Order: sequence, then structure tokens, then C-alpha cells
Amino acid sequence: MKRLECLDGLRGVLAVYVMLGHMAPFAALPAWIVSPLAHGGAAVDVFFILSGLVIFRSLESCRFQARPFLILRTTRIFPVFLAMLAAAIVLQPLPPPFAAMPWIAPDGLAHDILPQGWPANWAVEIAAHLTMTHGLFPNALLPDAWNSFLAAAWSLSTEWQFYVLALLLGRTRMSVERLVTAFLLLAVAGLAWDMSAPEAWRFSRAFLPNKAQYFALGIASAAWTARRSLRSYVVVLGATLLLSAAHGNVGKLVPPLIWTLCLAAQLQPVRLALIAVPLRSRIMQWLGAISYPVYLANEPIQKALAYALVCVVPGHPVTFDVVWLPAAIALPIGAAALLHRYVETPAHQWGRALARRSSSLGVTTAGARS
Repeated sequence: MKRLECLDGLRGVLAVYVMLGHMAPFAALPAWIVSPLAHGGAAVDVFFILSGLVIFRSLESCRFQARPFLILRTTRIFPVFLAMLAAAIVLQPLPPPFAAMPWIAPDGLAHDILPQGWPANWAVEIAAHLTMTHGLFPNALLPDAWNSFLAAAWSLSTEWQFYVLALLLGRTRMSVERLVTAFLLLAVAGLAWDMSAPEAWRFSRAFLPNKAQYFALGIASAAWTARRSLRSYVVVLGATLLLSAAHGNVGKLVPPLIWTLCLAAQLQPVRLALIAVPLRSRIMQWLGAISYPVYLANEPIQKALAYALVCVVPGHPVTFDVVWLPAAIALPIGAAALLHRYVETPAHQWGRALARRSSSLGVTTAGARS
């Protein structure tokens, strides 16, 4: 299938943004620098829209056959995830180093990023991570399981919920329009539950119904790129904006709008060259290629770096920042490049070969990486 270069570049931008958002709260930086980087959840929402497009194209290329599709997804997602989950588990018991970082306020974002001790239900939480079910538990059943150990992996649980449901619905020969409608209705159900259920029985953002509108927009995007069905896309975009706004946060309107602008740049690169050219640049394409390892690796690597630095420069924010700021960027990107070359790419190639052998179809790679 034709590659969607602008969207590959967008993946790189989003992954780097999430990495910077995890880095900034540990530095002694002014609020006007830290605050714009504190919207990693919005970046993940754009990832979900992109996933809706890519996964729908992948399902079509597999003709909605379960075995090749699941092989492709498993070999694409799990190798890097398992490596980073193992690193996160090793780091989890370490005590928070904030006593040696007096420049970080007690209610600072850094406290939400670093691990806060060994979980009481650790065995169940690790099992939930390994089965990608950690986004299915409300707090009443398993408190905060969705973001324990490897916090960034919460979105992988959401993704797998989407994979399974999209596969099941697609195998019923449901039209694109009905598939989109199904996910929009799921988002409505999630909103209704969130507004009516007791606090303890509400689900986290890792629960698919709380993010279903973004996947719906991604599926509509696949239809637009294939058939240039702009009118249908605009209708789904409007529904997505309404559902996002209904959650009570105006900032939720930003991800669908940013996505629409980048998708338009993909389809009209000459008219929107100011957006298309940077996204298609060599560096953005490279960052897009390693975006998944960047997304998963930055948090545990930055945690390990923070522990190491406070042992060397405790209580000295300037010295800490001089080392922290470049290292907290370079080390995750370097590790991601190695993971991409020696773990992600070989596993994905093996998965594609295995998927071909398990099916009579010629399975191909969908347009933008997922």
C-alpha cells in the first residue's frame, strides 16, 4: 500500500512530544516551558486516530482474517513492550528520589511519572499488562492498574481493545459507515457511564469506550484517503468534536483538529506545503520509524537517569539540568534506534512472513506505521 509520509512524520512528532513531556517536570524550568509540554494525553489521542486509519487498512489487507492480523499485531507490539516492561519492573521498587530534588514541588507532575513503590496487587497487575487487559479494570476492582509499572503502556491496552472489537465487527461484513457508527455509539455509551456511575466504578482513559470516537475518526480517515469521501469525514469529525467536548475539557478539541490538518497535508501536500514538507523531511521520517520504541522507552530510561543523577549532583538544579536536559533526550532516542533495529524490525519481518504462511493472502504493510 502507498505510504502516508506526512502521517509517518506526525508519529515522530507525537512520540518526541510525549518524551519531552516526561522530561520537563524533572528539570528546574520555568512554567511557561513546562506547561505547553504537559498535554501528552492529547498526543496519545492523535495516536489513536492514526491507529484507527492504519488498523482498518491492515484489516482490509488481511481481508479481516483473524490469524494473520493478530500475528502482525502481536509481533509488532509485544517484543519492544516486553523489553520495556521488564526494565520498568526492575525500576519499580526504587524509592522516589525527590528528597534530593528540592526544586520539584510536592504536587509537581514528576511525582506522577516516577514509580511510587511496589504495588500491593503486583502479580495481578503484571498479568494484566502481559494480556493487555490493564485498561479494563475500574478502580473498585484494581486501583490504578492502568498506569502502574510502565505507565505509557496504558494506551496499548486501549489499542488491543480496539483491535479485537474492530476485527469482530469487520468479520460481520459491516460497511465502513456502520463500523464508524458503532464506535461512535460506543463512545456515547462510555460518556453516559462516566457521567452516571459512582466514582469507584468509572473507568480510566485506557478503557476503549472513553476513546472510541478517536478510532472512529481514524476509520473515517481511511475512507477519505481511499475514496476522498470528504463529506462523510466532516460528519464524523463533527461527532468526534462533540463527544470530546462533552467530557468537559476544551483541550480535547485539539487532537481531532490537528489530525485533520495533517491528514489534509497528506492529501494536498502542495497547497499545505508548510505542514507537509517538515513532516516529510528525512529526520521526521526517521523519528516516525522509531516512534513506537521512543514512546515506550523514554519513561524507564529517564527514570533510571534521574536516579543516577541525584546520586551524583543531589540538590544542585543547575548542574542537574546541564546533564539531564540533553541526556533525557539523547538516551531514549538512542535506545529506541537500537530497539527498532535489533528488536522491532526483525520481529515485524518475522511476523509478516508468518502471517503470509498462515494465510492464502498476500499480506501487505498498511500505509502509515502503527
